[in-house]
Amino acid sequence: MPTHRSPPTTIAAMQFPHLTRAHLPALLARMPKAELHIHIEGSLEPELIFELARKNGVALAYPSVEALRAAYAFTDLQSFLDLYYAGASVLIDESDFYAMAMAYFARAHADRVVHAELFFDPQTHTERGVPMGAVIGGLARACADAHTQFGISASLILCFLRHMSEASAIETLQAALPYRQHFIGVGLDSGERGNPPEKFATVFAQCRALGLHGVAHAGEEGPPAYITSALDVLQVERIDHGVRCSEDPALVARLAASRMPLTVCPLSNTKLCVFGTMAEHNLATLLHAGLCITLNSDDPAYFGGYLLANFEAAFAALPTLTVQDAWQLARNSFEASFASTAQKAAWMAELDAVFAST
Repeated sequence: MPTHRSPPTTIAAMQFPHLTRAHLPALLARMPKAELHIHIEGSLEPELIFELARKNGVALAYPSVEALRAAYAFTDLQSFLDLYYAGASVLIDESDFYAMAMAYFARAHADRVVHAELFFDPQTHTERGVPMGAVIGGLARACADAHTQFGISASLILCFLRHMSEASAIETLQAALPYRQHFIGVGLDSGERGNPPEKFATVFAQCRALGLHGVAHAGEEGPPAYITSALDVLQVERIDHGVRCSEDPALVARLAASRMPLTVCPLSNTKLCVFGTMAEHNLATLLHAGLCITLNSDDPAYFGGYLLANFEAAFAALPTLTVQDAWQLARNSFEASFASTAQKAAWMAELDAVFAST
């Protein structure tokens, strides 16, 4: 399916000579943003986990909110996923999924998120006997209420768990089709190691035939070749993470030339040791090479910050990032979204007005 992507935008497309890095704190907070890489189950805060556990009679391995939060010390992606799936066990009925999503939208609204495309992992829940309708029904109702209460445009992207089989992914897709009107695309997440994108070639082809957008995690812990496979085999329209593309200069050039979006998650990358420190992150290098980089929070309850915190941490640690880059990153988020051309133009005009009036 073709995206509604804007014409390629260069870094020099708009200049703000009256603004300096001293203006960044206010600009980062005020500027409208889209979030394109948020796992809604990863927004489940410990307080809500305990509240839902009590409601649903789910026994947790941790005695308190503080003990659970203290366990958020990850050495790699798998150590995080183990805790992530345990936390998701408290989600049982439609009201739980609604409560989780509305808690995220409240935080997103405070961060000036005007559009969000939420990932959700139905297999995490249906494997536990939770009906597909409860998962999608609660999330879809929250998306509708987010627009009413917060003015946030929101869509859902159904993700397949790559550590499971493609047969399971196909079964999940079929189970979700009665709710097709509630999700706009499919994604691929969970552990990259040993699970290349081509493992899911058939189900992604089926999704394309259904008119669904396609995105995939690639090049976070997996090699640059996984990014190439996601592009060529799965024919995705966005790459989630993608930071290891820098190991392949030809791939970097390809991504820049095509304006293929990368949904980069700075706090996640440092929390999971993809980069040792934020100062080592390559997002500024990739942005300045002309790639369509967007900033996102990934699993904010686990990684220490929602979208604004990711912007603030990146700009604090990477001195080469400028006011112009802040504008570019926000503009990229709209360009890379699956919203309509008209809606993108409205958000970009709002973005320009914030910078012009600061």
